[in-house]
Amino acid sequence: MMRLAYFVSHPIQYQAPLLRLIAEDPTIDLKVFFYSDFSLKAYSDKGFGRVIQWDVPLLEGYNYEFLDTWGSKQCKRVSYKSLLAKDILNQLREGRFDVVWVHGWANFCGVQAILAAEKLGIPVLLRGESNGLTKSNNIIKQKIKKIYLKWLFKKVTGFLYIGTLNCQFYKNHGIKDKNLFSMPYSVDNDYFQKKATLAHQYRENFRQSFSLDPNRPIILYAAKLIEVKRPQDLLQAYQLLSPDGLQEPEPYLLFVGDGKLRPLLEEQAKETQWKSIKFTGFCNQSEIAKFYDLCDVFVLPSNFEPWGLAINEVMNAGKAILVSDQVGCAHDLIREEINGKIFPTGDVKALAEALRWGVNNSISAGDESLKIMQKWSFQEDLKGIKSALNTLKMKSKI
Repeated sequence: MMRLAYFVSHPIQYQAPLLRLIAEDPTIDLKVFFYSDFSLKAYSDKGFGRVIQWDVPLLEGYNYEFLDTWGSKQCKRVSYKSLLAKDILNQLREGRFDVVWVHGWANFCGVQAILAAEKLGIPVLLRGESNGLTKSNNIIKQKIKKIYLKWLFKKVTGFLYIGTLNCQFYKNHGIKDKNLFSMPYSVDNDYFQKKATLAHQYRENFRQSFSLDPNRPIILYAAKLIEVKRPQDLLQAYQLLSPDGLQEPEPYLLFVGDGKLRPLLEEQAKETQWKSIKFTGFCNQSEIAKFYDLCDVFVLPSNFEPWGLAINEVMNAGKAILVSDQVGCAHDLIREEINGKIFPTGDVKALAEALRWGVNNSISAGDESLKIMQKWSFQEDLKGIKSALNTLKMKSKI
């Protein structure tokens, strides 16, 4: 059995079921160290523009501990990214861990864990989201980042890449193939498929609650209503579906989520005088599958998205997917004109064409999305981390 210490910022709704699966494996003795507990309570989310509290279990089924950090108890405004832990070195020494696994490198505590592991001679696995799609225009910042990552990556034994672009990002920074292990960004497929199946039984009642005609397709946006997600592009593209600019399009358009752009979007939708555009507000994790089941086409038009796990979620409901070329998962989960389409970010006309394709091919595309998800699951994640651990174990015997 390998003793594995995992360092991550806070309990994350997407990761909790994966951590439970890893903890169940008889060859891995997992302990999770969190930097902050803010996600366990109701908290103000700037993106959603409201107070939210997750309604799914985040701490069940695995061993965990919250690190003792400076400032977290004295000042609620301290970001988990800037927290400093007091006892990581002692935690690793006393726990007699074989491997340290760190999520991300933008947090001070994560860097502390890597440095502590180096001091104790413990190999480190690193998993991050960077995909190389966007770069700072500031040349100085680019150089500083390159120097920092070169320094940090030398202290890492293995890199757990979440997808094609993430893998290439590491290669671009000089990481060799032998140090790369696939651990794809996944969600709890079983959970979302079961939720979608259950929701399907009550679909018509749910549809009627929004006064939706059963014979009209539904285009769904489910994310924060903020600039980086570009919901305004979707609204403009949807208007292009009108046959004459006055008559409302055949499909409905549902915006699920909240954020600072909501008032503006609602005003623009009101100006069309169409009843086909709906705003539902924020929807929590346990309820979102109802909307996934209800829709025919799902759209994520972001101009920056490291991955986009909502795409994984809705593909488990078997839907056509439309994403911008700045969505990280596009290269792995979207098969062009098979289960979806990829359009240039900010290109409203291209998005409108993608919407037409999605509505016309929603059934066949949805079937393909579900097939793709069968091979993009937590089981592949478990295989990936076990492969990395076994490789490190073999190296330690040489």
